[in-house]
Amino acid sequence: MNLRAIIVEDEENSREILRNYLAKYCPKVQLMGEAANVEEGLVLIRNNELDLVFLDVEMPYGNAFDLLDKVGDRQFETVFVTAYNHYAIDALNAHASYYLLKPISIDNLIEAVDYVSEIKEKENSLQQTVLRPVNAQVTGKITIPLQNGFEVLKMEDILYCQADDNYTNIFLKDSKKLVSKTLKYFEDTLSGNGFARVHKSYLVNVNAITEYRKGKGGSVVLSNGKQIMVSPSRKKELLAYFG
Repeated sequence: MNLRAIIVEDEENSREILRNYLAKYCPKVQLMGEAANVEEGLVLIRNNELDLVFLDVEMPYGNAFDLLDKVGDRQFETVFVTAYNHYAIDALNAHASYYLLKPISIDNLIEAVDYVSEIKEKENSLQQTVLRPVNAQVTGKITIPLQNGFEVLKMEDILYCQADDNYTNIFLKDSKKLVSKTLKYFEDTLSGNGFARVHKSYLVNVNAITEYRKGKGGSVVLSNGKQIMVSPSRKKELLAYFG
């Protein structure tokens, strides 16, 4: 699929390099415009239906994060292109799909575009659809420790698990359990049983997902109405569960 994209970058030379790379190596990218600052970028975003925004971090009269704050909820993916590696964590928190360092590696640029393309194709095929897992009904049980023994839980009753430092909150259909195990422990324990790590803080039962919503990073809605954000790095893995 073609990706409708814009470049938001204050340096004319950098815009030209990226524009030429995209034309030569990423033909699926349809460039809709270019902006040299936050305000110009905001106008382009509001006036176009976009799939992808290539975004420099430091610009006059604001930065990339200011721009994304002004946009609010969004349907497009973002690829940060910057000379500074210390913005990586902020970019991740802003639900960036990819982080490219200048000078741009052509291989990394192609990889970033391919990654976004796969995500958008999957999202578009599932748009306005209540998702149904393609894997079989999950069955089985796990035990969680108690002071005087252990409790048996049905996996199918677990909606999601949430990290709480070295503890994990297990949210069931009608109750919550706090367990002195890390989320990584439960990710390993429930691996292969229809549970997906969608965020650094969340592990969800895929069978409990009733809806997927596009947005900053995408989100899932569970059968109890709980909405959980999906990290861009986890989105591809999650969408692979659905047909």
